[in-house]
Amino acid sequence: MLDPDRIRVVAPHFKRRLSGVTSTVVQLIPAQRRRGLGIATLGPGLPETMPALSFAQLPALWKKPKGAAHRVWHARRNVEMLAGIVLRDLLRMPLKLLFTSAAQRHHSRYTRWLISKMDAVVATSARSGSFLKVPHTVILHGIDTDLFHPPEGVDDTIAGTSLPGEHLIGCFGRVRHQKGTDLFVKAMIELLPRYPSWTAIVSGRVTAEHKGFADGLKADIARAGLSERIVFLGEVDDIKPWYRRLTLYVAPSRNEGFGLTPLEAMASETAVVASDAGAYREQIAEGMTGAVVAAGEYEPLRDAIEAYLADPGRAHLHAKAAVAHVRADFALAGEAAALEGVYSRLLGVPATSPQS
Repeated sequence: MLDPDRIRVVAPHFKRRLSGVTSTVVQLIPAQRRRGLGIATLGPGLPETMPALSFAQLPALWKKPKGAAHRVWHARRNVEMLAGIVLRDLLRMPLKLLFTSAAQRHHSRYTRWLISKMDAVVATSARSGSFLKVPHTVILHGIDTDLFHPPEGVDDTIAGTSLPGEHLIGCFGRVRHQKGTDLFVKAMIELLPRYPSWTAIVSGRVTAEHKGFADGLKADIARAGLSERIVFLGEVDDIKPWYRRLTLYVAPSRNEGFGLTPLEAMASETAVVASDAGAYREQIAEGMTGAVVAAGEYEPLRDAIEAYLADPGRAHLHAKAAVAHVRADFALAGEAAALEGVYSRLLGVPATSPQS
């Protein structure tokens, strides 16, 4: 069990279902702890290996942490901001409240009120920051480039699967209208008959409310006679090798918070075609690591994809550049260091040094 006296930052996670926030927390907190930062999660829906405080330990937060006058409560959702306000203002716990905003829309009056009570705010992109009405710091998400890395053997290619063809094109994430899965499938139905060396895969959870949407896409594929070349994998146990097996990754979201999948793909040495939802435009070096098109627009998406299907060599060239791009500008260690700077300013203590 963690010692609360040594925890300076609490990162609540008040949602059981997997989300982009979950992915961020799972990757980021171990990287922050490797820097020597006393940080822990609080709440359900995370792996048992994550450093976590229990709700039974909450009363310990009334006591100041070792070496600081406050702790940071790092919220990423409305319910977590509200809990922080209650703990700080009603229960008088020595907390400084930090909120990370990924939303790319005008906030509701309620959310604006919550944000106004924060001691500091971080935006995950310049675009999300443009919707904030308070001073903020922009810190782009990073990814673990040890976990997401280029192919290392035959199993990291299409040869490591039972799928036909020479090249894989993929679209990963929850299967629903918001994610643009239908735009990807429509493009594949139109394009794959002209490019017989390519096979398409879709991977991601289909929740009960979106089952009809997914079933409709599968029916369209069957009518086109492409069921063996446009394959729904479902939710796989480990998506990382599938990124490495791709020649091209497509992120066709209509709207997004930040969106990590293009970074995960590029770190895996895969070129990317994406909409301009979320922070995708800020992630992709257009014409060097991939292409960006207007969100929700089918024809520009289809045409951008076709440029790669017609020229796999271009995809391989952009994939090589993508690895260097992500490692230079989107490494997880950079995000961890930038956040620690915010924590240090809130706590009035020096930042820690990375542990060897």
